[in-house]
Amino acid sequence: MGHLVLAGAGHAHMTALTAIPRFLEQGHAVTVVGPDDYHYYSGMGPGLLGGTYEPDDIRFAVREMAEKRGAAFVRDRVARIDGRGRTLELASGRSLAYDVLSCNIGSYVPLGDGGPAPSGAGLYTVKPIESLLAAREHLRRLARERAAEVVVVGGGPAGLEVAGNVWQLGRAAGRKGGHAPRITVLAGKRFMGRFLAPVPGMARRVMDRRGIVVREGVRARTLEPGRVVLDTGEERAADVIFVATGVKPSRVFARSGLPLGPDGGLAVNRFLQCAEHPEIFGGGDCVHFSERPLDKVGVYAVRQNAVLVENLLAALAGRELKAFDPGGGYLLVFNVGGSKGILRKGPLVFGGRPAFWAKDWIDRRFMRHFQNAS
Repeated sequence: MGHLVLAGAGHAHMTALTAIPRFLEQGHAVTVVGPDDYHYYSGMGPGLLGGTYEPDDIRFAVREMAEKRGAAFVRDRVARIDGRGRTLELASGRSLAYDVLSCNIGSYVPLGDGGPAPSGAGLYTVKPIESLLAAREHLRRLARERAAEVVVVGGGPAGLEVAGNVWQLGRAAGRKGGHAPRITVLAGKRFMGRFLAPVPGMARRVMDRRGIVVREGVRARTLEPGRVVLDTGEERAADVIFVATGVKPSRVFARSGLPLGPDGGLAVNRFLQCAEHPEIFGGGDCVHFSERPLDKVGVYAVRQNAVLVENLLAALAGRELKAFDPGGGYLLVFNVGGSKGILRKGPLVFGGRPAFWAKDWIDRRFMRHFQNAS
């Protein structure tokens, strides 16, 4: 029978992980490759930064989920995919053969020319989520000494949520006699500019009420530990820098010579399948859905779960595949810190505590569903 490899254990593979016994019952072997024993839910990452959540609240024990169901788990990263040879080349130098491969290897935070944002002391990207935990502890240490200068690079949802939750962290520090940070958001062309009214205005009012400086029309040209150089040539010192400039699909597919979409993600058809290599499937941020572009939001990864499972089973058995329907509109709720949010669903937009409560309830329910399956 066949060997299924799940590359990555992210949102789009959650149902596949719980369905491992179905593959084994049909005589297939399953191997899961992941960079860590846990997968962190990105939707709750800003809340982790702000202190609303602790690591165990927002992570899945993916190694445990895989191994207790009879799959092998390889703690490693995918370096390259040999589509012709049906082999994964891992960062450790190990090779892993597959009959059917499903990719959910995520994305990275770019800067400037599209390459990965730099890292270093006091410099944090919004992915991987674990970096936000490190940033939280760094900010707490600084708060005991002085008012830190914090710069958030990026004026989209990630920048909004990071700035709001750094503010929340600073407010908590102030209550304990510490120092709240000074926060500046470098918003690019326009803060929350891809959203229709009234979302940008609501977000800006939240920032203004909290004394968070939002600078529009400027971008970061160079980032270094302790320093930001703007595209205007201006330099500013920063104790902590967050890079929240959106995400790009993993560069593994480009290195592998596989078909790409315009965003650099693995091009997949309506079956979530690579047409050139029909034994390769994928979901989440790392793929480009060729039927129509999809926003890089977790809701699509969640919607892909069930279709991926059925199509992986079908591919191993030589059966007909099922088409993925992305569905209509989706709910967006931004956690802006202070137990407040901004909610948007179609024409419905509102903010405040009810918006945060809705997000918190939805996120915790999602986590319980798969954590209880561990």
